[in-house]
Order: sequence, then structure tokens, then C-alpha cells
Amino acid sequence: MMKCYAKIFVISSVFLFSTSIFADSYGMKPYPPAEKGYKRMVIHLPVLTNEDNHKLEIIIGKTIQVDCNHHWFGGQLIEEVAKGWGFPYFILKKVEGTASTLMACPPDKKAQKAFVSVRGDGNLLRYNSKLPVVVYVPVDFEVHYRTWIASKQSGVAKVE
Repeated sequence: MMKCYAKIFVISSVFLFSTSIFADSYGMKPYPPAEKGYKRMVIHLPVLTNEDNHKLEIIIGKTIQVDCNHHWFGGQLIEEVAKGWGFPYFILKKVEGTASTLMACPPDKKAQKAFVSVRGDGNLLRYNSKLPVVVYVPVDFEVHYRTWIASKQSGVAKVE
């Protein structure tokens, strides 16, 4: 039984290592060019120890003029797979105009430029430094990101 697990581990390790080298040697070739009205944004993550304890948050938006209210865009981040390669990439679809809260702003509070993000699901991804994170967004949008790390402590659920 132990030999079986050892073989699986070795095969998995070889696959992950070769996938990393394979992806690096082909650069952006596996990923389709951006469609008209879109641009391809790429994030290259640094290698971390124990990447399973990390997550990557994709923050898509654009800088616009806003008042004192909270503003956001609607949209959906769709995961696709590069045909023939198996590498994931993401496309922002169904982008809706800005929405906001409707509070009355104080008269002394002037409108200002601010980065307004797209709200939606699918923005928290597995951290994987072996492949680039490729995101297609409309040409007037930007892609920001941040990384998250799991706490060393975990809670325990109670039976009720």
C-alpha cells in the first residue's frame, strides 16, 4: 500500500514540475489573444512555501469620478480553460454600469477620483505560482490583486 502512495506522489510531483517548466517555456502562447474591446492582463506570482495556505484575490475595476456614496460595478468573472493546454484563465463578463448607495452627500464633500471595483463571485482563487494568472477585462478596466494567508489557528464547530 505504501508503494502505491509513493508512486502516486512521484507521478504527481513530476507532473507538477513538468507543468511548471512547460508553462514557463511557452510563455503566453497557450492563452488566446484578447477579443476586441478587451485586454489581457497577467499576474506572475512569486513562489511561496506552503502555497496551499494562501489565496489570491482578483480585484477588477476602474478609476472614475465618485461622490461620497459607496460605488461598485456588477460583473461576473468566468473561468475558462486554454484549449489543448488545460491552463485556466479568467474573463470578466456581464459588466454592468456603476451602482451606489443613495446617501445625501455633505455640501463640503467634493467629488473625487477613486478606484471602483466589480462586485461578484469567483474573485478568490487558489494561489499557484507555477502558472501565470491571466485575466481578460474590458480595455477601460484594471486588474489589481492581493494575497491572503490562512491563520495558524482554526476554530472547531460545535454540535447543537
